[in-house]
Amino acid sequence: MSTSTMRAVEYTKYGAADELAVRTVPKPEPRKGQVLVRVHGSSVNPTDLQIRSGKLRMMTGRRFPKRIGLDFAGEVVAVGSGVSDLAVGQRVWGFLGEVSGRTGAAAEFVAAKATAVSLAPSSIELVVAGALPSVGVTALRAVRDVLKVKAGERLLVVGASGGVGSTAIQLACALGAEVTAVSSTPNHAFCRELGASHVIDYAAPGRLSGQFAAILDCHGSSLSTYRRLLRRRGRMMSTAASGMAYAMLSTILPGPRVRVMMARSHREVLAALAEHVDQGDLRPVVEAVYPLAGVARAHREAETGHARGKKLIAVLG
Repeated sequence: MSTSTMRAVEYTKYGAADELAVRTVPKPEPRKGQVLVRVHGSSVNPTDLQIRSGKLRMMTGRRFPKRIGLDFAGEVVAVGSGVSDLAVGQRVWGFLGEVSGRTGAAAEFVAAKATAVSLAPSSIELVVAGALPSVGVTALRAVRDVLKVKAGERLLVVGASGGVGSTAIQLACALGAEVTAVSSTPNHAFCRELGASHVIDYAAPGRLSGQFAAILDCHGSSLSTYRRLLRRRGRMMSTAASGMAYAMLSTILPGPRVRVMMARSHREVLAALAEHVDQGDLRPVVEAVYPLAGVARAHREAETGHARGKKLIAVLG
């Protein structure tokens, strides 16, 4: 392979995971305000599955081939004009906030806006760091900025064993909150290992007692049931696209409003996330590791819905 090409995962039509294939494509060049990153690690997110299947085709369009993958962690190998605060050789991480499908992080190189990446944590390997950017930014913004969770408050996390949920548990515990997790029974011990004080099964929401200062929903179902568990002036948000309809309805219903947030890659939030990792507050939760050629298998297994952390793509190595 020449220095002007790279391997990247592409697909030529919307559909099942088997549409994904590794191809040799031109290596990108960093434009003004961009950095070129040699990707060490990436991962699979629910948004990746929705893009590939065509559920977001109103946003992603019908131009093919398309690339896949949001998260990346790696090493800067070139900088575009106007970039003075990042340099070749630095370890960085981030995620692609666009869902156009024109570029993807499941590739050997990715060009990204310099303002949307930060220095990666120094305490973990870059490949492993690739599991965390998008879920980490989502969880940190949810817990810190939207729900404003404080020490001593009770937080309910629904869908607690997935990428965002498992990260939110750790961050909330680091802030001193008391976390109750809702997950499937096989993941109860896992949620407790992350710091949850109490764990409830999806099938038994009636076992939840008391009222919560904040609720983070990562599942997208039964929002009305969980919303009733909020104390007066409680806060609730959902990271699931399927929660959008109820979030809109909540604006006209009595009681707290349910918010929905779409995270974007910002250097300040990524830097704060890296600090949490290096302080020992947070660790990436990796369920399985796949080579670049195994992205289709990673997608298939992610679609089962039985997540325990993230499916990691080891691009380098």
